[in-house]
Amino acid sequence: MGLSKIYSVGLVGLDGYMIEVEADVSQGLPSFDIVGLPDAAVKESKERVRSAISNVGFEFPLRRVTINLAPGDIKKEGPGFDLPIALAILITDGQIQVSRTEEYIFFGELSLDGSLRPVNGALPMALSAKEKGVKKVILPTDNAKEAGIVKGMEVFAADSITDVINHLTGTAPISPTEIELDSLFIDGRNTSLDFADVKGQANVKRALEIAAAGGHNCCMIGSPGSGKTMLAQRLPSILPEMSFDESVEVTKIHSVAGVLPKDIPLITTRPFRSPHHTTSSVSLAGGGRMPRPGEISLAHNGVLFLDELPEFKKEALEVLRQPIEDGVVNISRVNAAITYPCNFMLVAAMNPCPCGYFGDPKRRCICTPAQIHKYLGKISGPMLDRIDLHIDVAPVEYSNLTSTVKEESSAEIRKRVNMARQIQLKRYEKYKFYSNAQLTARLMDKFCVLGENERSMLKAAFEKMGLTARAYSRIVKVSRTIADLEGAENINTSHIAEALQYRTLDRKFYR
Repeated sequence: MGLSKIYSVGLVGLDGYMIEVEADVSQGLPSFDIVGLPDAAVKESKERVRSAISNVGFEFPLRRVTINLAPGDIKKEGPGFDLPIALAILITDGQIQVSRTEEYIFFGELSLDGSLRPVNGALPMALSAKEKGVKKVILPTDNAKEAGIVKGMEVFAADSITDVINHLTGTAPISPTEIELDSLFIDGRNTSLDFADVKGQANVKRALEIAAAGGHNCCMIGSPGSGKTMLAQRLPSILPEMSFDESVEVTKIHSVAGVLPKDIPLITTRPFRSPHHTTSSVSLAGGGRMPRPGEISLAHNGVLFLDELPEFKKEALEVLRQPIEDGVVNISRVNAAITYPCNFMLVAAMNPCPCGYFGDPKRRCICTPAQIHKYLGKISGPMLDRIDLHIDVAPVEYSNLTSTVKEESSAEIRKRVNMARQIQLKRYEKYKFYSNAQLTARLMDKFCVLGENERSMLKAAFEKMGLTARAYSRIVKVSRTIADLEGAENINTSHIAEALQYRTLDRKFYR
């Protein structure tokens, strides 16, 4: 009988905090209580821990057992505290003799037979532990590779609580898990999705190249079957490769959300998320009773593709407005305020009208002007202003489909995109962003200097098209990206003229 202490880690959003798992076994009627604001999953650990201890050859104490999860003012969630609770009980009851447990953090869910199941959030928990000075972690085998990417952290993978006990007592030490980080960054792009597969559509490919080069949001407007989805799916193939820090950020989000593939410890390719148009605002932005990242956070450092844009619920689209601007989404609850990063490229696709054939040269539109206006009106003006490029996608000609001319590959396009991104990285190296799409109004005056001819052209377009101030800044930013693709130091009228072509919804439907 006595008291012992084991360390674990909890999560609030993507941020971890150290938890002291204290166990007290004292005289009294047999009972098992867990205090420290446990949620339902933590309370249920009592039965898992009791059965696991008995089924691996130890005895659950027939006395008063109290577990305290400190600090007591933060809600503890999930089954990851099973392992430290069980160890604390066995150490306190004197059934195992171990020392130096303060060097480790422990987490893992217990099965009734004592085996360990993986938990969500292993990577952010390991990172948080390292920040607090703990450099050893014992966790389930299925979480080992994920936590193993944390440099300077010794990761010990266990299949069961018996393995953990044998390691701590020195009976059968576990070797640390080693991860070769360089091997994870071997180009894992999906070579089956390549722009070389897309026949024709040179103007759309050009627009997507500009979007990729500057990190711009875009919307493709065209009739059904014109290739909008096919083009969007291939956009990640021309985006710059992720850095290690970007990969860690993305992996943390997917780990906490519970969608990290078991065999992929580190996500090294840019995410492509394509939620269905029936998706709710909570699913898009994140939240819920136990807040989790939404689709916009899962698309962080990648692409969020919204097909059939006007079919999305209006409240779902409106919830995207602020995160698109800020690059983060804030979720407020009674007991916590959580911030998730969501710096993504928004790529949308839509028909020009309900029947889909408004403006089609070969098929007649059967929609009335009122129906078209109502359909397009589902996208609010403020939301539309946040989309930099509006791209017309014309039906593919038969001659293009049967052409034997080899189309430009994603690898060739990516070379130009990388060149433009390198120009931007150098230009903005003193600032906390890396692409033209992130330019602030103050810095636009410094990096997007316009001559008299360029200002005259923009003034005429502003007055004729009825542009907003936000749309004006989008045009200037896109012009800056076009200039970067050409390697030009200054923006000229040809760059602005091309950027103005990508304001289809301003020019055609809202006039």
